[in-house]
Amino acid sequence: MTDVDPRYPIGKFAAPERFDALLRASFVEQIAAAPAALRTAVKGLSAQQLDTPYRDGGWTVRQVVHHLPDSHLNAYTRFKLALTEDEPLIKTYEEGRWAELPEARGGEVAISLALLDALHARWVAAIRPLPAEAFARTFRHPDHGLRSIDWVLALYAWHGRHHVAHVTALRAREGWS
Repeated sequence: MTDVDPRYPIGKFAAPERFDALLRASFVEQIAAAPAALRTAVKGLSAQQLDTPYRDGGWTVRQVVHHLPDSHLNAYTRFKLALTEDEPLIKTYEEGRWAELPEARGGEVAISLALLDALHARWVAAIRPLPAEAFARTFRHPDHGLRSIDWVLALYAWHGRHHVAHVTALRAREGWS
């Protein structure tokens, strides 16, 4: 049995060296599938289970569920800024602090699941008709420098799977069916 770092159950993000239409389509499909995958991952969990950290020192499942639309709303905004402005400087946010806000620590997960459904439907609808050259458009991230729409798609395709894996790995470890 291999030891998997519980922080990165599917491994750390690594951006592809090259992007093409096939890879891009795969990322779009992963983004499209993320809300249903998260919904399935948390289906049937009790309030106590939702309030269980996915690892020692980690967020609770509930916080993970609320984090995904928080994070992906920021990504969607960055995507739209890159499409409509020339190399806009985007703003970061304190995701750890957002996860400690009362609605993230105790709010109903159904609200964030619905938000993620709607957000990803809009995001995918915005991505699919784009011409290939649009994916090279960029924004400037204060910590990561110049980033392309291709990079955003790769990162957030990974990000959704990453957090769903936090929940499914916890369910497996705890024997929650």
